[in-house]
Amino acid sequence: MSAAEEILQYPANWQSMRTLLCHDWLTGMRGGERVLEILCRGFPDAPVYTLIHNRAAISETINAHPVNTSFLQNIPNVYKHYRHMLPLFPYAISRFRPQPAELVISTSHCVAKSFIPPPGARHLCYCFTPMRYAWTFYNEYFGNNPLKALLAKPLLAALRRWDRKTASRVHCFVAISRHVQQRIEKFYKRESLMVYPPVDTGWFTPGEESHDGYDLVISAMVPYKRVDLAVKAYSQSGFPLKVVGVGSEHPRLRALAGPNVSFAEWLPDEQTRELYRRCRFLIFPGEEDFGIVPLEAQACGKPVIAFGRGGALETIRDGETGVFFPEQTETALNNAVQQAQAVKWNRRTIRRHAEDFSIQNFIDGIGAAVNRCMEMPVKQ
Repeated sequence: MSAAEEILQYPANWQSMRTLLCHDWLTGMRGGERVLEILCRGFPDAPVYTLIHNRAAISETINAHPVNTSFLQNIPNVYKHYRHMLPLFPYAISRFRPQPAELVISTSHCVAKSFIPPPGARHLCYCFTPMRYAWTFYNEYFGNNPLKALLAKPLLAALRRWDRKTASRVHCFVAISRHVQQRIEKFYKRESLMVYPPVDTGWFTPGEESHDGYDLVISAMVPYKRVDLAVKAYSQSGFPLKVVGVGSEHPRLRALAGPNVSFAEWLPDEQTRELYRRCRFLIFPGEEDFGIVPLEAQACGKPVIAFGRGGALETIRDGETGVFFPEQTETALNNAVQQAQAVKWNRRTIRRHAEDFSIQNFIDGIGAAVNRCMEMPVKQ
């Protein structure tokens, strides 16, 4: 049963609350957009504000709402090149003139948290992370190109100042993990609540107990995801690896891959679920703020082999639902795979763990956070 078919209980006061939703950009349906989709169902009349909107890449649930975009929407080929427009994002998010409302909910990993709420409204930010490009994963984005890193340095310093300053536009921060809570405190000097993101445990369910003799990576193909680590490790070991996703790293990863590594772009939900059900292990080689994919795999009863830092430490139980490797090297990853081969995994135990991150638990947590936010004094 999919999330759309589940009988979900939304807070009764959401129906009468004048609410605006704000999201960084709408160019695909990844974890952040799945969160927004659930909020769109809970606030069916809420307008959505976002920098750019590729309607063809977004679900009908979100597209059914009035979507307000910034001037960036009018730039030719913006869907391909928007990440290079980072210096324009602060100005673009500040130019919105939102309609009256009681509540703004921003879902943010870049600039949505800096949306200026209308007079009298409270602003709750569901924070995936403080601006990733400015604060974290600097080397992954800029470190391989000395000239690019040199040119980016003053820009990033300015973005950090702006990002810290505009944190005051938020009444209540809600972090997606304890890991992100620490970042919010470090970078913004703000306390936050914590609500784990939702996993569609009604859709991602176990299949047959056997597997088809392959391991699996499902990821955006961007540097900080470290898909290259998995590709190189499996090219060494020779065990079949399926890699699913799109992104700028795709050509480089194909060049690194041995004949046992196969690639596919984003697939329909039915095919993705079947890949989870039929794999041996899910491989999660990057450091993530949270990570929905490992929980989708666990909801299907499959163990996860993950780098032991970041949000994975909150979503995977070492030795019970997966295995951690301590450093991002091919040797460490292949050693963890060998360790996992020796474990007799209980898929019911793995599945029960994933159920703690259900959509209903997310709705209940955000509902409580909204109530807390509405009790706060309005910023002048």
